[in-house]
Amino acid sequence: MQNAKLLNYLHLHFIVFIWGFTAIFGALISIDAIPLVWFRMLLATVFIFLFLKIKKENFLIPKKALLGFCFVGFLIALHWVAFFSAIKSSNVSITLAMMSTGAFFGSFLEPLFYKRKIITYEVFFGIIVIVGLYIIFKVETQYFTGIILALTSSFLGALFSVFNGKFVVKYRASVITFYELLSGLLCITVFLFISKNFKNTFFEISTNDWIFIIILASVCTAYAFIASVHIMKWISPYTLILTTNLEPVYGIILALLILGDKEYMSPQFYFGAGIILVTVIINGLLKTSMKRKI
Repeated sequence: MQNAKLLNYLHLHFIVFIWGFTAIFGALISIDAIPLVWFRMLLATVFIFLFLKIKKENFLIPKKALLGFCFVGFLIALHWVAFFSAIKSSNVSITLAMMSTGAFFGSFLEPLFYKRKIITYEVFFGIIVIVGLYIIFKVETQYFTGIILALTSSFLGALFSVFNGKFVVKYRASVITFYELLSGLLCITVFLFISKNFKNTFFEISTNDWIFIIILASVCTAYAFIASVHIMKWISPYTLILTTNLEPVYGIILALLILGDKEYMSPQFYFGAGIILVTVIINGLLKTSMKRKI
């Protein structure tokens, strides 16, 4: 049992490490954000569909739930488009630093959805995060558009996570994800048809881009999702929160190693990003500690 926990803990770190590569692929893939998200959702949907068929999962769900999944799928599509647009407008480091704010958007969204009071220390931590953001805004003004896009992506990510928190109580996570990715794919497809962007050039993708997109959709999306659900049988929420908060750290380090000079930022940026990351981790520790005492 102890060996199983250790193996799954190491597996969790490996998954978070893989998630760190998502932003790297966003920078390496040359096509624009919208077609990138379309191909990612298309392939990831196919991979998860095959997984569900192999597992002989039941796809049937109530119509009301399906409408909810479709709405969340739309949010996920917007979230990913904003995320990859932020990377292409700025860089990986800026984007991941901004994405760290997701926990605090969630802290203020949860009371609206779950009808609980806003916790005082979350407001205090929220102010500290704003200080960190101010420092980054002040010294990295050339990345203003990327910062706004990344914050938008972070907010949308927190929003659909709150919705999924309600869905996962009643439905299997794998089925939820399949329908959400499928509906997100359909939303982008409709947009592409309306905007008349489905041209021959849309499918003219280099071999390198195809390789990166397939890895992004299979390993960083389908596999990472399925594996993360599986290991929750052995990993406590406390460990999960602490470890997943390392994703921006892994991502920024990987960006420095792989992408080089473009990712080197000013000392003030790392100070501001450090304030945000440390605050998010402390918030996760306190929140998990309080849940243990309940």
